[in-house]
Parts: sequence; C-alpha cells; structure tokens
Amino acid sequence: MMRAKYLPVFLSVLLAGVFTLPRTAAAFDTAAEYAVLMDYETGTILWGKNPDEQMHPASMSKLMTLEMLFNALRDGTVSMDDEFKISEYAWRAGGAASGSSTMFADLNSTVPVHAILRGIIVQSGNDACIATAEALSGSEAAFAEAMTERGKEIGLTNSEFTNSTGWPHPDHLMTAHDLAVLARHLIMDFPEYYPMFKETDFTWNGIKQGNRNPALYLDPSVDGLKTGHTEASGYGLVASAERKDQRLILVLNGLPSEKARADESVRLLDWGFRSFKHYKLFAAGTPVDNAPVWEGTYEQVPLVSKNDIDVIMSPDQRKEMKVSVVYETPIMAPVETGQKIGTLKIEAPEMPMKEYPLVAGGAVERQGIFGRAMGALKHMILGS
Repeated sequence: MMRAKYLPVFLSVLLAGVFTLPRTAAAFDTAAEYAVLMDYETGTILWGKNPDEQMHPASMSKLMTLEMLFNALRDGTVSMDDEFKISEYAWRAGGAASGSSTMFADLNSTVPVHAILRGIIVQSGNDACIATAEALSGSEAAFAEAMTERGKEIGLTNSEFTNSTGWPHPDHLMTAHDLAVLARHLIMDFPEYYPMFKETDFTWNGIKQGNRNPALYLDPSVDGLKTGHTEASGYGLVASAERKDQRLILVLNGLPSEKARADESVRLLDWGFRSFKHYKLFAAGTPVDNAPVWEGTYEQVPLVSKNDIDVIMSPDQRKEMKVSVVYETPIMAPVETGQKIGTLKIEAPEMPMKEYPLVAGGAVERQGIFGRAMGALKHMILGS
C-alpha cells in the first residue's frame, strides 16, 4: 500500500520571514522576445519567456564551438600550443575580408590555440571559429554536424547547427533554454577555461579589441559569457553572475538595440538575485522522517537522503510549499542501510514538483519467531 505523509508545518515556519517581494516572479516581463533565468547549482529554470521556441542564436552559438574545442583540449586531441591555420575560406568568410566580427588573423597564418580561444571568447572572431572547425573536423560542414551530435549528448534537445560562427542560416537554430544548459555545462565541466570569459580585451596582430559583453562592465558580479547580434536574431546575450555563493545564468535574445541588451541584462540579474533564494531543507544523512517496519528488531527506520536537499524559489512560492514523504507499506524486515525506501516530494506554485529518493538511515534485522509472534498479537489487539 502506498503511504503519503505530509511533513509537519515547522518546515514552512522555519523558512518564513526572509524577505518579501511586491509582486510574484511570474508577473515579471522583459522586452526580449526570448529569455531564460536559470539557477546554476540546480539547473532549475526560475523564469522564462518563450524558453523552448527555436530562434536564431547568432554568435551565442559560438559557445558550442568553444565546447568542442574545450573537449578536444580535455581529451588531448589538441594542446594550447598547437597552431590552427587561417585558410583562405576562414579569412574570406570570417577574417578581415569578411566585414564580420574577426580577430584579424592574416591569410595563411597560424594561430596558437590559446590565442584562438581568446579570439572567439573576447573578440567573437569568425575567422577563429572557422579555423577551429577545419582543424578539428576538416571542414565547417563536418564540424557543424559534429556540433549537433555533441549538443544532443550534453542535453541540447532543440538545437541544430549549420556552421561554427552563428552566421545566419534558416536551419541554424537554438532555444534560450538550450543556451542556458550549454552555459551551465561550460562553467561546470570546464572550470579551468572559464576565467577567459571575464577578460575584457585581447590583442592580436597589433589590434586590440574589447569584450563585447556589456554586463562585464556594468555589473562586477558578471563573469561571462557571450553576446550575439544579426538582423534575424536581434541583440542577444548569455550572461552568468555570482553573488554570495549563488550563481545565475541569464539568456536574452530579440532585443532592439545594444543599449536594451545592456540594460535588460543588468535589470534581470538584479531581479533574479533579489527574487530567488536557496533554502536548505535537509543535510545529507539527516533523518527526514521515520517509517514503520514490520517484524523488525526496531519498529521504525529513519529515512534519509544521500545528498543535501535544497530548493530555490521565490518568497511567494516558499509560503505555499508542501513537503511530503511517500513510501510503500508495509516495510518488511530485514532492512539494509542505504536501501531505497521512499521519496520526498516538494511542491510549490509555478514550479515542477521535485522528487528526491530517501533511503534507510540504518539497518533493521528481522525478529526471531517469538518476536514475530508477539508482534502479530500486538497488531491484532492494537491495530498497529
């Protein structure tokens, strides 16, 4: 029999009175056509606007080109001192001759990988992206296919790539949600390279260029990641910021101007940090509840989580949060430490239900014949 038990109200009382908001999180809006605010630690989408609609990502899709290069560095396929050649195609389609964003690498020159990385991250160089594609896959077309395949492996469920640069193409599409997932993956899985995203300028071939990310200059808590702009996409940005051990990831696209992009990025990050907070509910190994055990040397077994349980939500969501424990009864002895027993469920308005497995916090051996007989007699008499 399935048993569901709501935990005592003390959880709600414990979390009350932190701060209040004049309006709910769901009431917030932005001039951007597409937007996502993600909690880095949990990957929770806190708020969004058209988050799963495909859009033209422009240069923000260069984050996927960087993922491919980071991965190649990680597995030893290339090293920081390797050099990528700037082919005629890379130079004409993405270099000084292209009129697009470029690191101004010379035709037929070779550029070390450590400079290629900054040429992409800081300068948004299309020549650096194409040189990477040709070095890793032989051609940009083959690289784009590999990007799409790799994207699916890391959780980009609605992204298709046709080039390494984000150059407009009807089939080169991503979602704001996928961009947030990609940003989180880069920060989490490649921390050794992430500091490059905060570098504000880079010089190559005697030409100094500044980082195009406006939030880096307006908000000291911002440390990445990438901007994008084409006529098809409008102005967009993927940003991440950390304040007091809390990190948020913001994706915006479809804004009308550079100023709107800068203003909205700062405004939305400020709102996000004010509006959402982590609430630590249970530490790993701390009893969440006790479940009755049938025919055991102990009548109950503590239920614990193997990991810390914390959630991020707005104050309004917190006030209506419901926490329950669900498990199948009867639980028959013997019970082993770490045995999966039940599930902790957390529900709140405008938030998908979260579930966490609960395991036995200790072992319960089975009683002998006499103990089982006495237990059966007790159950007959008392019904418990």
